[in-house]
Amino acid sequence: MTDRPLPDDGALPAPTLTASERRALRARAHALKPVVQIGSDGLSEGVIGETDRALTAHELIKVRIIDDAREDREAMLESLCAATGAQAIQHIGKTLVLWRPQPPSEPVAVLSKRRVATPRVPGSRRSAADTPKRRGGSLDTRSRDRQMAGKRRKTPRGGSSQGR
Repeated sequence: MTDRPLPDDGALPAPTLTASERRALRARAHALKPVVQIGSDGLSEGVIGETDRALTAHELIKVRIIDDAREDREAMLESLCAATGAQAIQHIGKTLVLWRPQPPSEPVAVLSKRRVATPRVPGSRRSAADTPKRRGGSLDTRSRDRQMAGKRRKTPRGGSSQGR
């Protein structure tokens, strides 16, 4: 994709994509659900505004047209792309896929990849602060199981002694 300067009116230019970039975007859009639906009223200011908000939030969206002729859908696709500054990625039946790159954001401070170690209970995924103290003075369930391993456990009536 090539970066072009912004026009004088401040609107974002329609991005240009290569065939491989378009193919990759179609693959990403395959699993998406339609975010915007165009009903029988057609392309209104509300639909354009909602499409613009969805493109700002998601960058790649699907738009569903409920019922119109194919020529009307083509015209809606072109006018929707012109109004939002998006690029048409795909048009299959009543589903349109639009893409607009997200505006560059402010740089985010990069945090260290090291995690701060929290005290953990041995043999458990919970931290020591989240684990309630048990009677018997031991927080470790494995040590209790090891202590009981040599002792015979009672089995329920009719049960087997296979360790159930």
